[in-house]
Amino acid sequence: MLMSVRSLLAATAFAGALLATSPVMAQDAEKSSDITVSANVALTTDYRFRGVSLSGGDVAIQGGFDVSHSSGFYVGTWASSLEEDNGYGSTEVDIYGGWTGDVGGATLDVGLLMYAYPNAPAGDYDYLEPYASIAGTVGPVSATLGMAYAWKQDSLGGDDNLYIYGDTQLAIPNTPVSLSAHLGYTDGVLAPKYLAGEPDKHGFDWSIGASTKVYGPVSFELKYVGVDAPSIDGFTNDTVVATVSASF
Repeated sequence: MLMSVRSLLAATAFAGALLATSPVMAQDAEKSSDITVSANVALTTDYRFRGVSLSGGDVAIQGGFDVSHSSGFYVGTWASSLEEDNGYGSTEVDIYGGWTGDVGGATLDVGLLMYAYPNAPAGDYDYLEPYASIAGTVGPVSATLGMAYAWKQDSLGGDDNLYIYGDTQLAIPNTPVSLSAHLGYTDGVLAPKYLAGEPDKHGFDWSIGASTKVYGPVSFELKYVGVDAPSIDGFTNDTVVATVSASF
């Protein structure tokens, strides 16, 4: 998949050089600058999804890429390694698309995400989840309030799931360090207590952390993650997660 992105970039650059010889074609080349392609890669000590470990408490390799347009529309994909014993196979692939832009001085983001498990056992595991968030910044502080709702689907056992969350981030002035805090609430079949074997389909997850730029596109993040569920080692136990990532 990354090779196809490199091929696309190379083809675009070559076409731009040829089109520069014609005024009309040059205008078409200028339009192509409205499209931005970005990529990311990460190595994390534990893949925590809404407080619950999907990598069995082990290291996970993650990465993805996005294609966005100046109009605000975007599509992308992201993947992570999983703990094979969790029943979903060894890989999660997220495919999403949506729109983001300024609305009344705040940033609105709406879209649809599909969670896919390409090497899962036979059965129905993939599911869809629309999402929406609104974010704003005041000085060094930024905040995001969002929600995601997965309607009743066979892959969710015929049940639904609502997730509401809030994130805050403080960029410490004159330093490359940022502090962050997260609080999420789940109501539905993906609630941490329910996943841990209890009948309760409600629960919270939270985290606090710090991140810093290391060199160029490389960043390092350290955060403490907790979840409102029985403590199961490598699944719902509180833990410290370290992540090295890079964006291009």
